[in-house]
Amino acid sequence: MSEPVDVLITRIDPDVALPGYAHPGDAGADLVTTTDVTIPPGERAMVGTGIAIALPAGYAAFVHPRSGLAHRLGVSITNTPGTVDAGYRGEIRVSLVNHDLRDAVTFARGDRIAQLVVQRVERVRFHEVERLPGSARGDGGHGSTGTSSAHHDGRK
Repeated sequence: MSEPVDVLITRIDPDVALPGYAHPGDAGADLVTTTDVTIPPGERAMVGTGIAIALPAGYAAFVHPRSGLAHRLGVSITNTPGTVDAGYRGEIRVSLVNHDLRDAVTFARGDRIAQLVVQRVERVRFHEVERLPGSARGDGGHGSTGTSSAHHDGRK
């Protein structure tokens, strides 16, 4: 495992829990909500986390959904993963969506709503060319790498 990266953090809400890892080796640190919120079926809500961070140059943070919330409640993030650039200093906010079409979902202040993953990112230079070099995959798009065990019966 590599050395931890130092990230400066400030609490916008003084009583909110700082992001934390649930288990050793976890990639994502849990983010919590600062407010009670109910999201009706099929709707979305912007939720504050009460924290702001200063990432080192060359890093970005990505806000990912929590798999347990997705599985149990149908809750995800609308722009998953949300990107926090190194230069952003505002509150990290999460756009939650309730994909369940029958039941509302309610979160209480302090509930874990998302995960924050910090990663090194590369800056690139784009070079326009007439033709790209070949590859084994070529220009095959969605589904071009093979079939799954799921069956399609031809109905639309």
